[in-house]
Amino acid sequence: MNDETTLSVTVTGRDRPGISARLLSTLSVFPVAIVDLEQVVLGGRLVLGAILEVDERVAPGVTRHRVFEEVRSALDKTAIDLDMETEYGDGGGRVNAYDPNRLHVTVLADPLRPGALAAITSCVARAGANIDRIERLSSYPVTSVEMDISGGSADQLRAELAMEASTQGVDVAVQPSGLHRRGKHLIIMDVDSTLIQGEVIELLAAHAGCEEEIAKVTEQAMRGELDFEESLRARVALLRGLDASAIDRVREEIVLTPGARTLVRTLKRLGYECGIVSGGFTQITDSLVELLDLDYSAANTLEVVDGKLTGELVGPIIDRKGKATTLERFAEEAGVPLTQTVAIGDGANDLDMLQTAGLGVAFNAKPVVREQADTSVTVPYLDAIAFILGITREEIEAADLHG
Repeated sequence: MNDETTLSVTVTGRDRPGISARLLSTLSVFPVAIVDLEQVVLGGRLVLGAILEVDERVAPGVTRHRVFEEVRSALDKTAIDLDMETEYGDGGGRVNAYDPNRLHVTVLADPLRPGALAAITSCVARAGANIDRIERLSSYPVTSVEMDISGGSADQLRAELAMEASTQGVDVAVQPSGLHRRGKHLIIMDVDSTLIQGEVIELLAAHAGCEEEIAKVTEQAMRGELDFEESLRARVALLRGLDASAIDRVREEIVLTPGARTLVRTLKRLGYECGIVSGGFTQITDSLVELLDLDYSAANTLEVVDGKLTGELVGPIIDRKGKATTLERFAEEAGVPLTQTVAIGDGANDLDMLQTAGLGVAFNAKPVVREQADTSVTVPYLDAIAFILGITREEIEAADLHG
């Protein structure tokens, strides 16, 4: 081991106050520097891992092998006193935490079963990548873990993990590592069946007595079988003559998707900007902007004359292409590069927006959307998106506490 440049140290044992301080104090008398450090506690057991290198500025000309031998001896004695176990290895050289080829792989499931995680980790290994770290992000409302991966291709891993995730019934997201992940972000969401449950136009149709006709056209449009603008105008035409007071009643009937408030509240408290882009109607989205304190909003507008819906729309249509264009406009207004935008949607008319964003998330989406989005979330909680962004459950709770 005379040629080792770094030393890997792992200490395990029963967790109790003062363990970390005692171990690090043992190291403090040696001319070594910490280049990587991680500590976790799982089931009352502490695991402290560190990679050390000799600090030649403190002890120029010192023999690394001799220093590392003395470190091992001292740590072994301390570990015996603490009833802990030690393990050593070659640290593999200085760690580059910001290697552009490093990846984050996030796995979400409810429940997360060992067999599913074993299949995912085996898939990573087959792709020639290495798992450097696994960290739990949440255990509620879903279990999510994040892996730091090195030596893999993002495109290859994304494709292979997508297939494995479908087989195992879990959600997997693959993203590049780097400081940008914690930079300023813009989050843009679809509204119908994403931010809220159900479709607004179907709620309006229930008041107009034409819900079956509209539901059929809506489903065809969401599957990408019909041009969105054409189908939207056809559905709105069926509402001709409906009293505008029905809009107020629908506004009261709207139910937010579970986790929607938590997601928006957490993101805003962490410095993100949030908005919505909808093929629905401003008469509804304006109230959502006020309710959730959103930063940006765009939608279509129903024409109302003499207190009645005319069956027409006012102004340009926000369709599939319009959603992507609006995302670009909002990003420019926010001063955020497209690489740091996140788009969330469920229907075919969201595809251009999802593909334009730095990260496109298909949320409980149609198959055609899941296949083309960067990642897919199938659990029914919108706040699960936060875990894909690397935000832990503890950070969500802390944002609530200090917000």
